[in-house]
Amino acid sequence: MVAFGKRLKERQVQEWQQYYINYKLMKKRVKQYAQQIELGTQDRRHVLKDFSRMLDNQIEKTVLFLLEQQGHLASRIANLGEQQDAAQQEREPEIRKMSELREAYTTVGQDLLKLLYFVEINAVGLRKILKKFDKRFGYRFTDYYVKTRANHPYSQLQQVFKHVGLGAVVGALSRNLHDLQDRQGSYLSIYDQPTLPLQDPVIDSVKAAVDRLTHSTNFLDFLGQHALIMQEELPAPADENVDERYHFTSLLLNLVNTFLYMVNTYIIVPTADDYSMHLGAAPTVCGIVIGAMAVAQLFSSVYFSAWSNKSYFRPLVFSSIILFLGNTLYALAYDFNSIWILLIGRLCCGFGSARAVNRRYISDCVPLRIRMQASAGFVSASALGMACGPALAGLLQTNFKIHNITFNQDTLPGWVMTIAWLMYSIWLWISFVEPSREFEEDHTVDKSEKSNAVDGDALEKGLQQPLLITSEDKVDEDADQDNDDSEEAPEESRRPATSIGSAYRLLTPSVKVQLLIYFMLKYVMEILLAESSVITTYYFKWSTGTVAIFLAGLGLTVLPINVIVGSYVSNMFDDRQILLTSEIMVLIGIISAFHVIMPYTELQYICSGLLMFVSAEVLEGINLSLLSRVMSSRLSRGTYNGGLLSTEAGTIARVIADATITLAGYLGVGRLLNITLVPSLFICIISIIATCYTYNSLY
Repeated sequence: MVAFGKRLKERQVQEWQQYYINYKLMKKRVKQYAQQIELGTQDRRHVLKDFSRMLDNQIEKTVLFLLEQQGHLASRIANLGEQQDAAQQEREPEIRKMSELREAYTTVGQDLLKLLYFVEINAVGLRKILKKFDKRFGYRFTDYYVKTRANHPYSQLQQVFKHVGLGAVVGALSRNLHDLQDRQGSYLSIYDQPTLPLQDPVIDSVKAAVDRLTHSTNFLDFLGQHALIMQEELPAPADENVDERYHFTSLLLNLVNTFLYMVNTYIIVPTADDYSMHLGAAPTVCGIVIGAMAVAQLFSSVYFSAWSNKSYFRPLVFSSIILFLGNTLYALAYDFNSIWILLIGRLCCGFGSARAVNRRYISDCVPLRIRMQASAGFVSASALGMACGPALAGLLQTNFKIHNITFNQDTLPGWVMTIAWLMYSIWLWISFVEPSREFEEDHTVDKSEKSNAVDGDALEKGLQQPLLITSEDKVDEDADQDNDDSEEAPEESRRPATSIGSAYRLLTPSVKVQLLIYFMLKYVMEILLAESSVITTYYFKWSTGTVAIFLAGLGLTVLPINVIVGSYVSNMFDDRQILLTSEIMVLIGIISAFHVIMPYTELQYICSGLLMFVSAEVLEGINLSLLSRVMSSRLSRGTYNGGLLSTEAGTIARVIADATITLAGYLGVGRLLNITLVPSLFICIISIIATCYTYNSLY
């Protein structure tokens, strides 16, 4: 990530330099405090008092200038309003005069955008310097400072983060510009019809800037960051070209693609062991059958990510065709009595994984004001697909033939998905609109600063209450940024990674730990889900329908868990605490799932499985929310982006887990449970140790 000090320095050179918070000075002061405390020449209480006073002075300087600029803008709008009233009282107002008024209002809007951006930069700087202070001294100074200042009647923090005065200026500008618009003789105001669109683009730009300050709800932000779609920490005030490229039906088609792919992944889980036995293989070969899709996805993620640099429509069409063929082969393998056709069909399904395109479309073509909602929709579609897949398999309990083609519980999942992808392909061909790439071709440097596919938003958790964030945001942005005093980073340092190796070298130690955690939780979840049919059949004689209900029930916990964590838990506890607690709960779930007590009961299996799955879901939410904020900005762009790295880490975990199930099956189904849980236990312990070591070294 490009250091905030350098980004702030770039802005300060242009204008208003003396009114920005002096981030460089405060950072140096923090270093001095650390040295003085280490040498014993300074009392900690005095450090807190002195730093609080310095922050108060910096905020006051910024707020007084903000109020002054608000007054100038308000005065200009008032003068323009008088001119507008005078012009409208004339029987036939001059078109030239009305055009000049509109241009003048637009100029005010552009100046208002600069002021909003000024507030945004200072808000980010305040949050960062508070986090840096907490990291250096191990204090919870941020909590103290916010609690004592934010709700005080004379609070100047409220001016920065509530921006009431700016809201009034925005409202006045919007109303007057609206009145200048030709409404075909209508005398209605914006208050009578608030849904009427404002045609002047400066208003949309201002609204986008305000949205970044007041942003979304905690739950939407938390859920959206699961998608690992993020952008520059200080984005441009507006991106009108993104608004022009946005097409709702195309976005919906991307989300439907995500949903169908997740259904396709999990619809075979309840019947994969039964299908393998019908083809003459051992039931544990289901691990290879399920994992074949993940193996292919390792490669498809890369070429789809690269393909999305040039097009969105063509890779989606290719994905639909490959998935149509893959599911057809999967269904026909029964009548051909060939395990190889079955595996080839699943490999084709994996080669059709277009999740990289789905993410890229959201980050590139969805306006900032709704990008978090779209990201949350991406995660929700994935979660619903994961639940619907097994549930749908449980409903397909029938057996009949048409022209020597068998339709039963093993083949129907393939046939159902074949029809689904055929219908989707037709809808895609008719309705998808390929976004224009002219802007990207003409402005490749600017676009490279804004695009792609690591999930999260610009000003994590929004700036409505940004100083309440005390976790690792929250973690490592500053771990590798103690060189903020150096000269501006060269252009090379802002270019996207050109290979997996170069992308890996951009990862800080804590990001590597978070990817390890992601690997661990995906491994544990895949072991639980992929072997569930074999384990429950062996121990409890569950039918396919019962297994489907169990898996669907697990999938249905995803969204409620994210609601609870995103709306409540993440606001009550530090992310480090939630992260470590979730890892420990996963560990407890793994230990409780071992078969050491005879007999092995359904209650033990269900409770341990539920504990593992729910804890892993909580862990995934916190981990990805954190990961979306701390990756280098160079990993938010290009083919080899952070989203690809996380996808590859999770996919490799699934491949290894499925291979473990198949290999363990050679030792007998009776030993399968304990043998597959041992690697899960080992990896979980390693991730807990790595988490404790990394965060203790940083804090």
